[in-house]
Amino acid sequence: MSLRTAQRASLVDQVIDQLKEQIVSGAWPLHGKIPTETVLAEQLGVGRNTVREAVRALTHAGLLECRQGDGTYVRATSELSGAMLRRLRAAEHLEIFEVRRALEVEAARLAASRRTEEDIKAIKAALEERERAWAACDSAAFVETDLAFHMAVAAATHNRVLIDIYNDFSAALRANITAAGVPLEKTYIPHDGIYEAIAAGDASAAERAGLECMERILASLTESTDLS
Repeated sequence: MSLRTAQRASLVDQVIDQLKEQIVSGAWPLHGKIPTETVLAEQLGVGRNTVREAVRALTHAGLLECRQGDGTYVRATSELSGAMLRRLRAAEHLEIFEVRRALEVEAARLAASRRTEEDIKAIKAALEERERAWAACDSAAFVETDLAFHMAVAAATHNRVLIDIYNDFSAALRANITAAGVPLEKTYIPHDGIYEAIAAGDASAAERAGLECMERILASLTESTDLS
């Protein structure tokens, strides 16, 4: 590799890191459009070709999505969630459900043993948001608030690896839930039991409540899809 090529590669890597920081920090929100190549080149003080290469690399990593004639959008907030999104697109609904069940049931069990008063408040607030979305018959908001509830439960485990995995998994799961096409009226499964068991510090009850919810979700999927 020539010195000039190495310098260019180094510059592209720097731009990749800067763009990635915008994504990870939330400065560029998930599903939002990022600035144009021209704007980014001016902001970063580099050429458009350098920006183009950096965007191409992040698109390949699954963090960005280029839409012809429209622009570039944030597709995932980490390389892991981008990889998960690609993998889940090729997976069967049942496979995804089984992973989701493993994560959410274990999260509920651990949360009941480790939650703080702040965690309980956060889970309750997320549950109330979920109920409001359901009452408003807002399908998109219901998916988001349901995932937010489970992320609050995951956060209450205080297991950083589980939290990161579930956050990345949920970003990919969002697309799968939408693709499954289950009618809104069949997606409502009460989560009060999970919250109450966690608040009471009853790990066994939280595990049972989580399993019950997941079995009801499986029944809904079975009725609405062929699970393939």
